[in-house]
Amino acid sequence: MRVLVIGAGPAGTRCAERLAGRAAVTLVGAEAALPYDRVALGRVLSGEAGSAALITHDARRLRDLGIRYRAATRIVALDRDAGLARTAKGEAISFDRAVIATGSEAVRLKLPGADLPGVFVYRSMADVQAIRRAAAGGGRAAVIGGGLLGLEAAAALSATGMRVTVVHPLGWPMERQLDPAAGALLARQLGATRGLRFAMPAVTEAIEGEAHVTGVRLADGGRIDCDLVVMAVGVRPAVALAREAGLTVARGIVVDDVMRSSDPRILAIGECAEHRGQVCGLVAPARAMAEVAAATLVGDGARYAPRPDPAALKVSGIAVWSAGEVAPPDAEAVLLSDEEAGRYRRLWLRQGRLVGALLYGDTGDAPFYLDLIASGREVAPFRARLPFGAAYRDAA
Repeated sequence: MRVLVIGAGPAGTRCAERLAGRAAVTLVGAEAALPYDRVALGRVLSGEAGSAALITHDARRLRDLGIRYRAATRIVALDRDAGLARTAKGEAISFDRAVIATGSEAVRLKLPGADLPGVFVYRSMADVQAIRRAAAGGGRAAVIGGGLLGLEAAAALSATGMRVTVVHPLGWPMERQLDPAAGALLARQLGATRGLRFAMPAVTEAIEGEAHVTGVRLADGGRIDCDLVVMAVGVRPAVALAREAGLTVARGIVVDDVMRSSDPRILAIGECAEHRGQVCGLVAPARAMAEVAAATLVGDGARYAPRPDPAALKVSGIAVWSAGEVAPPDAEAVLLSDEEAGRYRRLWLRQGRLVGALLYGDTGDAPFYLDLIASGREVAPFRARLPFGAAYRDAA
């Protein structure tokens, strides 16, 4: 069986690795690089590591596994009936089964001036290397977007010596993972330790400049002078290939519990896939999908069952963890905070059960809270001690 895996990110590479030795596997990546750890791109931008340090599978390892790897190979069309994939260079690759693992693509805001030199998105190794070259002379940078990627880019640019302002439309950063109080704590800490400035809430109206970016104009009339702009305003599933091939696409490529698309010969995994109405944005579920897809292709009969996967993050060295529902309006909130020590936790309970948790600074009790959320166990017997963690659960 010839299997073509399209996309060499964590999902595609894991799937190819699991199929190795049980199928003839061709892994194609659109980028001109070996498979690498995208989560660690900030280390390259800051200068902490070179691009080679992020490689997860070098050429020898891929060869030893029996995986045929083709870098800089963009698949532009799939002929499902003929079992052929067409590359941007006009080549044809034959397959019996295909796995689409094209991931997500960075959103570029359609703003006046968005195409000026000095404006970048933050997504790939090539993006990061281009930003690093532009930042070599120092100066001022504006990062549009205060989510995880935006803060990562801002902290890395600060480490290169640039003066960085983060522009974010909400009143606190990382609103998907943090409530307003934890977000405010994070902004203050990043300001104190990294020198970051924040414009929040602030909406970007235009990017100004003639031959090169010179500033960002805000909707309230304000202006941020800068020599470099990084857009980190989110990603969208890369589904163009699947849509043009006639597969069912909603937000992502619609798949069943065994990762099959509307054509059972073609599977989809990772950030480009949509399972039961949900699109994943974390590495752990993407790799879990890859495991199931590989099992499906070799007849091992696994099924994908989403778990309440937590977001375990490090933002410029600050540990942040969240799981379940963050700030649901119909749940009771329990708070434990020590701002001086940089520690904060908020728990959300509904009908005597833990439905969400947010830990900031000290995340050592994360497994304890995740187990309570996943199991749905009653927490009433130790509710008063719940914010203090596992060590206090059974205390008198």
